[in-house]
Amino acid sequence: MAQGPLAGIRVVDLTSVVLGPYATQTLGDMGADVIKVEAPEGDVLRGIAPLRSPGMGAVFMNANRNKRSVALDLKQKAARAALLRLVAGADVFVHSMRPRAIARLGLAWEDLKAVNPRLVYCSAWGFGQGGPYEDKPAYDDVIQAMSGVADLAARQRADGEPRYAPTILADKTAGLTVTWAIAMALFHRERTGEGQEVEVPMFETLTSFVLLEHMAGAVFDPPGGPMGYDRVLAPHRRPYATADGHITVMPYTTKQWQRFFVAAGRPEMADDVRVTDAGARSRAIAELYGMIADAMPARPTAEWLATFEEADIPAMPVNRLEDLPEDPHLKATGFFQRLDHPTEGPLVTTAIPVRFKASPGAIRRGAPRLGAHTREVLAEAGLSSGEIDALLATGAGRQAEDAA
Repeated sequence: MAQGPLAGIRVVDLTSVVLGPYATQTLGDMGADVIKVEAPEGDVLRGIAPLRSPGMGAVFMNANRNKRSVALDLKQKAARAALLRLVAGADVFVHSMRPRAIARLGLAWEDLKAVNPRLVYCSAWGFGQGGPYEDKPAYDDVIQAMSGVADLAARQRADGEPRYAPTILADKTAGLTVTWAIAMALFHRERTGEGQEVEVPMFETLTSFVLLEHMAGAVFDPPGGPMGYDRVLAPHRRPYATADGHITVMPYTTKQWQRFFVAAGRPEMADDVRVTDAGARSRAIAELYGMIADAMPARPTAEWLATFEEADIPAMPVNRLEDLPEDPHLKATGFFQRLDHPTEGPLVTTAIPVRFKASPGAIRRGAPRLGAHTREVLAEAGLSSGEIDALLATGAGRQAEDAA
């Protein structure tokens, strides 16, 4: 039976909050055995409401399925020694601590390479090494502000005020980058037998992400124009109000724009140079979007959707968050799945969006209680029952009550 493309890969995960856990959950979904190593007090995300019982918040559970939890106080010698035993048999080590913190624990790349030279070692932190910010703390809002994301909102707003995107965009985008970076390093190891150190800095990752289109005229030297991609910054690039709701409509090609204006009762625009010439259309895009906004209130959403489907113009309704569980496409593809958690009861989770035909991933277990697998995992690493008992007795480790 297929177990996912990463079946047989063991990941030692010292990440917390969202950046790292989102990445390692993806590795777990794809079959990796992810060992989540937490401090005795647990990942801070555990306490973020809503929650049904202490330490098992909804966001935590959405970012930590397919993992086993080991609770260790890595400031204590016995716990660090136990971790090194885990690392010796692992394929991947990933952490989200700042450089000085990971070095103080004696868990930097050079330390772990001596234990396991085939290890893929990934540092997921705020800023790349070698710059003045390298040891500064970083969370999602900080990176959204620094990378230009907040400025993009300011460029669209009449008041010019910067705003954060209303999702943890920086954490999740950097988390996806951590996932593919680790996968590529594993592929390199398959070819060469070599482990290596990988760095994924949030600031550089998000700045690259933003500037793909917003570098604009600054791509050229000397600059060929200002920074900022006009099409996505146009004030009317937004869901459009109809007679009874909102719709998203996106004519893009020349033919789509021509068909839109015919459908909207303005056939004379079909031959306008602002429509027929791609360069002129780009320069006039804010004006054209304004014409869409002016046309949409004339009809109800359902009528517009039928018109645009017949004309093959990209258009869809605007879902509220509450609409998503009832979306007909998501229901047909089984996107929302029910999970019976051993301590939290019935839960709803999202399916793995990526599908492998030959080696599909799977949701094998819900998010773990803190320390639920401490004894189990340490035994697999070769520690005797006596060694594990001694570690737990000294407070260097913790075991969940329901797993005792």
